[in-house]
Amino acid sequence: MNSSNISRRRALKSGALALGGALAASISFPSHATAPAPIPLALIESLSGPFANTGEAVFRNLQWAVERVNARGGVKLPGGARPLKLERYDSKGQNEEALSALRAAIDDGSRIVVQGNSSATAAALVDAIDKNNERDPSRRVIFLNYSAVDPALTNERCSFWHFRFDAHADMRVTALMDVMKDDASLERVYLIGQDYSFGQSVLRESKRQLGLLRPDIQIVGEDLHPMGRVKDFAPYASKILASGAQAVVTGNWGNDLTLLVKAAREAGYQGKFYTFYGNALGAPAAMGDAGIGRVIAVADWLPNVQTPASEAFYKSFRTRFPNPADDYVHMRMQLLIEALAQALERARSTEAVPLAKALEHADVTLAGRRGRMRASDHQFQQQLVVGVMDRQGAPGVKFDVEGSGYGFRVIKSIDATRAEMPTTCRMRRYD
Repeated sequence: MNSSNISRRRALKSGALALGGALAASISFPSHATAPAPIPLALIESLSGPFANTGEAVFRNLQWAVERVNARGGVKLPGGARPLKLERYDSKGQNEEALSALRAAIDDGSRIVVQGNSSATAAALVDAIDKNNERDPSRRVIFLNYSAVDPALTNERCSFWHFRFDAHADMRVTALMDVMKDDASLERVYLIGQDYSFGQSVLRESKRQLGLLRPDIQIVGEDLHPMGRVKDFAPYASKILASGAQAVVTGNWGNDLTLLVKAAREAGYQGKFYTFYGNALGAPAAMGDAGIGRVIAVADWLPNVQTPASEAFYKSFRTRFPNPADDYVHMRMQLLIEALAQALERARSTEAVPLAKALEHADVTLAGRRGRMRASDHQFQQQLVVGVMDRQGAPGVKFDVEGSGYGFRVIKSIDATRAEMPTTCRMRRYD
C-alpha cells in the first residue's frame, strides 16, 4: 500500500480518540496468550461537516450498546466469546466519501457495516455492497441501517444484505397522520423537506394520506430545499407565514431542522410542526416556548414513555453520558446491536450468509420495548409513539431534552401490528 492510500485510510477512519478515548468498551476479557479477536463493526457516518453532530450522536448510542454486550461477556461463538468493537469511518456527508469508507472498512477486515443518516448514502452503500458481495464472496458484508428511512430500501430496492431497524418514512407519516386527522380545526398545511429521496417520499406520502384521511385540508405550499446547504431558512419561514398554514409537515433532520424551526420562531410563526425528528439535536431549544403544544414528533421511543423499565433505561444512558448536549438516545439503535448479538450467536458464525439468515428471525426486547425483523423485506417491526413538546415538569414530561427545559409528552402509541405496512420487496436470496 503506498503512502497516499495510507494517508487516505487514516483520514477516513476517525477513531475513538476523537472523544478522548472515553467511549472504549468497558469489558476486560481474561488475559491469555491470544486474546479473543473482536468483531469489528464499521460505522460509516458524517463525523465532520454540517451533520457531524448527528454522526457523533449515533456513535454514542451504538458504543453504549456495544459496551452493554461486552459487559455481559461479549458474543458467544464456537471458538469462544468475542467482544464487539465499533470502528469509525467519516463519510463527511458525501456519498463518494461513504463509498471510499466502505472500501477502507472492508480492507480493514470489517464485515458488518452500520449507517443511517441519509437515505441517499444508504442506497449507494446497498448498491456497492450488492456488487462487492457478488464479486468477492470471501469478503461479503452485512449492512445494518438505523435511520435511512426511504421506503424504497425495503421495497423495490431491498437487498438480502441490508436490514433496516427504523420505521420507514411511510410508516412514520402514517403515525403522524393518525394525530393530524383528529384535529378538526386544521384547514391549511405546508409541506417542506430536504431535496433527496427521503425528503421527497415524506412529501409524496403526506399528500397521499391527507387526500385520503382529510381531503378537506388544503396544502397551501410545498418546498424541497438542498440538504445541508441552506444557512438561512428565513425565506422559507416567510413563505410559510404568508401561506396562512396552520401546520408544517417536515422530515428534516439535523441542522436543517434546527435552522428551520429557529427561522419560523423568529418570523413569528404560531402554527404546529409535525416532524420526524423535532425531539432532539437542538430543535426544542431553537423553538423555545413557541414550541409548547406545537411541535409534534414521531419516534420508536421517547424518554417520557411512562414505564419503570423505560425510565431506568433512560437514566442509565444519562449516567453514561451526563453532558446535556449528549442527550440523544434511540431505542432502535440499542435493539439493533442486541439483534446483531443474538443473530451472531444463533448463526454461530460471523460469515455473511448465515448471519443474514439469522438476522431475518431477530426478535429482541430491551427495557420493555420489543422489535422483530420481517424476513420478507428485512424491515424491523416495532411500536411507534407520537409526542408533543411541553415544558419539563408538566404532566407526563418528567424528562427534558438536552437540558433545554422542554420535553415530549406521549400522546399516541401505535402497536407494531398497526404500524406494519405491506412490502413490494422481491429479493434475491443466497445459500
